[in-house]
Amino acid sequence: MDNLELKKRANDVRKGIVTAVHSAKAGHPGGSLSAADMFTFLYFEEMNIDPADPQKEDRDRFVLSKGHTAPGLYSALANRGYFPVEDLVTLRKLGSYLQGHPCVHIPGVDMSSGSLGQGISAAVGMALGGKMDNRSFRVYTMLGDGELEEGQVWEAAMFAGHRKLDNLCVIVDNNNLQIDGPIDQVCSPYPIDKKFEAFNFHVIRIDAHDFDQIRAAFQEARETKGMPTCIVMHSLKGKGVSFMENNVDWHGKAPNDEEYAVAMADLDRIAEELEKEGQA
Repeated sequence: MDNLELKKRANDVRKGIVTAVHSAKAGHPGGSLSAADMFTFLYFEEMNIDPADPQKEDRDRFVLSKGHTAPGLYSALANRGYFPVEDLVTLRKLGSYLQGHPCVHIPGVDMSSGSLGQGISAAVGMALGGKMDNRSFRVYTMLGDGELEEGQVWEAAMFAGHRKLDNLCVIVDNNNLQIDGPIDQVCSPYPIDKKFEAFNFHVIRIDAHDFDQIRAAFQEARETKGMPTCIVMHSLKGKGVSFMENNVDWHGKAPNDEEYAVAMADLDRIAEELEKEGQA
């Protein structure tokens, strides 16, 4: 898939995020939007998956360790064909299968998550299992940068590095904001790259919104042998929605009707610009 098509898909994913959170009147749009390009690349290009057979044995696995950004994962899964896009408006509603954190009963979800720090441990276990069974699948997990303040993250990283799990790719959404403010003011995990390197990870730093860099990073990760990879992606919280960008207030807040209209107008403008780019 070329970059223009990926950009269009990512914009659709962002529309799904905003629509779902607005409908629920609750949720976490900021971190979902910052990771939308990565969700898009994973599900539309990188991972060996099949929406028609979500449980196929040789599929690649993905664990959303920062489970509160489920709207981003759900929108990517819906747009990829795992379930109807129309179901996104049922987010967090009574009786809906799309609740506030990912759960394994949802088509395409490999691990129930949400308690920060635990997702990477599950991903490490999957990667170890793949190695023990001599399987070819790869395991991907996405963490928030604020989540790195959890000690369990580093226990898992130490184990993964020690066991040389080169089938594991850890992705850190480094948007520099957590619910209480900038991460370097709350409890700084910096330097993120040096910490993972200390645990025997190969570390790649990229712009989270540049598909060329994303593609190159995953190729480098696949080619790296004898150690796991960590991709530190520098992202913009709330990416694509003008009033949410780099604004900590939108870590866990839903837009009202007026804000929703502005947000969708922003994303519609991006869609128009991408159409013009395709016609040029």
